[in-house]
Amino acid sequence: MQPADEILIERSKNGDMDAFEQLVHRYENKVYTVAYRFIGNHADASDLAQDTFLRLYHALPSFRGESSFMTWLYRITANVCRDEIRRRQKYHFVSLDNETENNGDHIMSRVSGRTPSPEEVVEQKEFNGMIQECIDSLNKEHRLILIMREVQGFSYEEIADILKCSLGTVKSRLSRARQAFKEKFNDRREL
Repeated sequence: MQPADEILIERSKNGDMDAFEQLVHRYENKVYTVAYRFIGNHADASDLAQDTFLRLYHALPSFRGESSFMTWLYRITANVCRDEIRRRQKYHFVSLDNETENNGDHIMSRVSGRTPSPEEVVEQKEFNGMIQECIDSLNKEHRLILIMREVQGFSYEEIADILKCSLGTVKSRLSRARQAFKEKFNDRREL
């Protein structure tokens, strides 16, 4: 049985690197997923996940447990991603390679359990790319709240706690974010 987060946190605060590594291992996929949804590219998401855990390591002594550890870690992740987005807005970046990575995974049909045809794989990849482009084109506040709710599955209350705002604010921001996403998605589909 794995130790609870609280035990690992206390051990990490006392310098136990094994406990910190267990925390990283426990949350690395969630942090990476959030970073990927913010940035839209695997290599940068991996770098941002590393930056998040580096910040976590330095900030861990200040964790007081007023919110859940996951909420606090998500806040750090969101801040790291926002910092990167602000940095990118200052400078113009040009990608030297087009990301066409499939990680060797085959997209499987959940209904029939069959391997999709090459056309279906291409269509699914294009669709996923269009979704990511729409997410990337949202302003950072809309992107953040949409990822938190629709990708990460946080409750409205958890989002309010993370963003330090009221439940009503979360609901209205999410409504505006969904509307903005829908408009961008419809515009891209028409092309």
